[in-house]
Amino acid sequence: MARMEQVNALLQQELAFLITQYVPLKGGLVTVVWVDCTHDLREATVAVSVLPEKFAGTVLGQLRKKSGIFASHLRKRIKMKRLPSFRWQLDTTESNAAVLEDIFQSL
Repeated sequence: MARMEQVNALLQQELAFLITQYVPLKGGLVTVVWVDCTHDLREATVAVSVLPEKFAGTVLGQLRKKSGIFASHLRKRIKMKRLPSFRWQLDTTESNAAVLEDIFQSL
């Protein structure tokens, strides 16, 4: 596994843990789908899946607000020269797959 893949996987795992701690979602689920860091480690794009989707906007807002808290905790848990800033985005793969499945079933 390449070094960047290891960094991405480690950040994904640690962020998933921190999200369960700091972004409680009653009756819902937040999953970190993937993390992609730039080569200079200045920025990391973090894709999350939110179920049910009606909570997506609220969750993205909370994640953006708590990015500083996440970074603070990650600095204590991970030894890296530079910790990237996080850019949060919603992963819509599941909903897109459901739409395609409905289309195929109607054929």
